[in-house]
Amino acid sequence: MTTDVVLEQVGRLGRITLDRPRALNALTHEMLLAIERRLTDWAADDGVGAVLLTGAGERGLCAGADIRALHDDAKLGGAGARRFFRDEYRLNHLISRYPKPYVALMDGITMGGGVGLSAHGSVRVVTERSTVAMPETRIGLVPDVGGSRLLARAPGELGTHLGLTAASMGPGDALLCGFADHFVPVAALAGFTAALAEATPAEALARYAAEVPEAALAGQREWIDACYAADTVEEILTRLDAAGITEAKEAAEQIRAKSPTSLKVTLAALRRARTHRTLAETLDQEFRISCAALDAPDLVEGIRAQVVDKDRDPHWSPVTLAEVTEDQVAGFFTHLGERELGLAR
Repeated sequence: MTTDVVLEQVGRLGRITLDRPRALNALTHEMLLAIERRLTDWAADDGVGAVLLTGAGERGLCAGADIRALHDDAKLGGAGARRFFRDEYRLNHLISRYPKPYVALMDGITMGGGVGLSAHGSVRVVTERSTVAMPETRIGLVPDVGGSRLLARAPGELGTHLGLTAASMGPGDALLCGFADHFVPVAALAGFTAALAEATPAEALARYAAEVPEAALAGQREWIDACYAADTVEEILTRLDAAGITEAKEAAEQIRAKSPTSLKVTLAALRRARTHRTLAETLDQEFRISCAALDAPDLVEGIRAQVVDKDRDPHWSPVTLAEVTEDQVAGFFTHLGERELGLAR
């Protein structure tokens, strides 16, 4: 049993508390397995009416996977990381199909793997402290944990913008882009969570939910939709440069700092995810991509630059977008045969 996640029943509420506050509740493999086991038990328990996911501390729900551990394992061949991804995506799929109300409090930082544990739930709550993002291109990876499906289904080209820039969403934008459903002020969280032990989520929300905050991205749809509708990352950058808008220029600068390979694979992944009928199809695709990323140089280098050495100076390979070939991108989507995740059967 792991001590990094607290699993308990309070009244008719099953509570999952990610309990690594000093690490922003970053996910370990053991945490994923413990959550899956308990969710499976609660699904069959008539004494549990709903499940609540929260994070310990006030900084955030979850900053994602323990990427330092992924970095160390990837340097040794990535066998452990592949097992982590397989079990993480299986858990994301379980949450998306959970037979009881699954309430996720996306308070504070909720990124990467934290999105995977929350944004596929049936009741997704943000607060004024929420910072939601799929930041994978910062470390040479591609949005995963079903995030590429969420991004692909966001209005217009907002998801493409968020996926390529790794930009964060406040509560209003998270609601606009389909990552959350309800807004509950921080001051009301204690009352809301207490109510869930006896009341249904709908009853608790009726008592504590508040008006949705303004979405900053809503007023930027025109240039975002026009620029990111392009078929290539190169053309997107050309359009951003020519837009004559400060925010577009800033977006171009953010994109140019990312791994060229990750950018091209991310754009291809988002376009393909638009055609998927189910989350399972997207998770299967993401597993292929993540496994391929473990064999490519940019993931280890990106984590080194951001987390290990913290020099913020990654040396990507290839260095430029022009050097990333169509065949290299296609390789990230190659079927894995017997090693497939296999959720979309």
